[in-house]
Amino acid sequence: MKNTTLPALRVSDGFRHQVEQALGEGETLSAFIEDAVRHEIDRRQARAEFLARGLESARNARETDEYYPAQSVLDDLDRLLSKQ
Repeated sequence: MKNTTLPALRVSDGFRHQVEQALGEGETLSAFIEDAVRHEIDRRQARAEFLARGLESARNARETDEYYPAQSVLDDLDRLLSKQ
C-alpha cells in the first residue's frame, strides 16, 4: 500500500512553537500530528459506539417495557467498583 499525505495544516507561529515545545525527545512533528489524529479517530469511534449502544438499550427498554431505577443502577455500579 502506498503512503499518502494529509492536507497541509496552517497554524500561527505561536501555536507551532507550542507544539514543538511539546514534542518528546526524538519525536517528529509529523509523528506527533499523526498520533493526535489517530487518537481523535479512536475517540470519535468510541463515542459513536457508546451512543449506538445507548440508543439500542433505549429501543430495547421501550420494546420490553423493562426499566430500572437510576439509583438501583448506580448502586450496582458502586458494588462493582468496590470489588476492584
